[in-house]
Amino acid sequence: MTSRVSEGRVAPAVAHPGPRYQWIALTNTTLGVLIVTINMSILLIALPDIFRGIALDPLRPENISYLLWLIMGYLVVTAVLVVTFGRVGDMFGRTRMYTLGFAVFTVFSILLAVTWLQGDAGAIWLIVMRVLQGIGGALLLANSTAILTDAFPSSRRGLALGINSIAAIAGSFLGLIIGGVLAPLAWHLVFVVSVPIGVFGTIWAWAKLQETSERHAGRIDWWGNVTFAVGLVAVLMGITYGIQPYGGHVMGWTSPTVLVCLIGGVVVLAVFVAIERSIPHPMFHLSLFSIRAFTAGNIANLLSALGRGGLQFILIIWLQGIWLPRHGYDYESTPLWAGIYMVPLTIGFLVAGPLSGVLSDRHGARWYAGGGMAVAAISFLLMGFLPVDFPYPLFAVLLAVNGLAMGLFSSPNRAAIMNSVPARQRGAAAGMTATFQNGATVLSIGIFFSMLILGLASTLPSALYGGLTGQGVPADVAGRIAGLPPVSTLFAALLGYNPIETLLGPDVLAQVGPQQAAFLTGRSFFPELISGPFADGLFLALGFAAVCCLVAAVASLLDGGKPSVADIEAPGERDSWGPAAASTAPAAPERPVAVAGRVLGPGEGSVAAVLTLVDARGHEADRATTDDAGRFALSADGRPGDYLVIASPRGRGTAAPAVTRVSVNGSPVHIDVVLGERAAVR
Repeated sequence: MTSRVSEGRVAPAVAHPGPRYQWIALTNTTLGVLIVTINMSILLIALPDIFRGIALDPLRPENISYLLWLIMGYLVVTAVLVVTFGRVGDMFGRTRMYTLGFAVFTVFSILLAVTWLQGDAGAIWLIVMRVLQGIGGALLLANSTAILTDAFPSSRRGLALGINSIAAIAGSFLGLIIGGVLAPLAWHLVFVVSVPIGVFGTIWAWAKLQETSERHAGRIDWWGNVTFAVGLVAVLMGITYGIQPYGGHVMGWTSPTVLVCLIGGVVVLAVFVAIERSIPHPMFHLSLFSIRAFTAGNIANLLSALGRGGLQFILIIWLQGIWLPRHGYDYESTPLWAGIYMVPLTIGFLVAGPLSGVLSDRHGARWYAGGGMAVAAISFLLMGFLPVDFPYPLFAVLLAVNGLAMGLFSSPNRAAIMNSVPARQRGAAAGMTATFQNGATVLSIGIFFSMLILGLASTLPSALYGGLTGQGVPADVAGRIAGLPPVSTLFAALLGYNPIETLLGPDVLAQVGPQQAAFLTGRSFFPELISGPFADGLFLALGFAAVCCLVAAVASLLDGGKPSVADIEAPGERDSWGPAAASTAPAAPERPVAVAGRVLGPGEGSVAAVLTLVDARGHEADRATTDDAGRFALSADGRPGDYLVIASPRGRGTAAPAVTRVSVNGSPVHIDVVLGERAAVR
């Protein structure tokens, strides 16, 4: 027996490798995801040291673009390429592409670590190398989830995906701590730390990982790839430049360049959708959205990433630029302590992720994912009502609750998405899910920064002017500084940097006197000055995050009905975008469908057959016959476990029976059974 997909013939997979291989796959893919996500955030803390190392002033308006692209270029390229690389993994082998991703990631980590250029050239080199490093990261992210889904049966898949997804989220916070420790020692170490891990991971993946999935012949969707990349990059570029000042405006949303990027990007993405609906071998399997669990899970995943993505930046600005200096920490030490003070958030993720994975394996994903998002929304709202100079124990409790909530959501959500798709399309599905998450993270950064800048723009100029003149700064100098774009002040806080000394200059500081100069450039003046304006933008941003999480909770709860055959029909058998054709498969409507699909003969035409579902004890769980199109559906009455599906052709003919094993655990399993030829009798 083999499987069949509409893209073409398949290469047979190896036999199920067993429990030992499952843990090899889990530890290796978790290591890969961890190093990718650590590198998503490690620069946030290290940017002050990197800018000093390449002799670039981060507060000069013309250098803001460098700063933004160092942060976001890596995220943009992973968002753009991860779907394509998931599809390539389905075609040429997920393990092969995953191992290649480790190697590419390692090579460009080395090139980042040996940076020798200074000034603009140094910044451009770092941005380009980060983008190319992101290609390796996209290969790892696109195939790790599919490798795990192939390796683990559905009864244990939630735990495995939970550990993997929590490692991904925790990595973004571990990066802050690692960057805070290494950057003050030598900023090159921020990139060196990935090299030994990358070398080890590459060798280990090459030596130990196996191809446990079938490879499907197909063609690369070049037009789809090009239009998707151009459209998404244009939109993300528009967001990136939209938060920068333009003309006399505090942000650039009215800039012709930004408008062209945003509108043009949306138009190109619409062309991409039209292409994907009309070609036989699309890059983006839009038909997967006709699977209810896949659609609901991805909507929830996207909204969760929107709410969570900007949280990291807000917490860094809040701690590094305001709270820590006000509590006596030197600016040189605030990056490290900001990472340490966010540890409760990471602990919450690490505790809830594996636990929710185990529980969702037993009881289903619906209530865990929905409940996690509801609790996350409450924690965001409570953070919004905290004073800027908060008591840390209360802040730590809210961080831990938020981490627990996100961990409670992520594992069941990922397992529900991956369990809902046919095995042959897991790579593409994982890539699509990662694209939504990474793209939403970049979008979230733009939205959160915009809200913070709006809050700062309304009150910061008057606060700056009054604070500076109150310390003896001449009115004309104070007016000039108060008129600077708020984004410069925001990035100063993000970098844990006191810009007052740079903005005033030695002449003005000498003019106001040594006592006032020491106060102006000390730890308390700048943080206290921006606390009020920052609070206005903070409330807007956290309110937006709460709304995203509430909608994600509703989407998660929608993924809870008993699926029908139409809900799980093979995407290859559906219309590109619309619902599946009406099915006449004989499953009783009141019984939940466990296994469904089609039976095909040696010539790959539909065949009339009798299907029997047998449990691990050898007892018949269900029996069904195919309809005119070869479709069938079998029920296990909600009992999870490993089953045999026995397909026997009806009547006399050339087809021989076939047997295959499936793992059932709540989410329907789709298989296409191709019967072999009956041996001739001489």
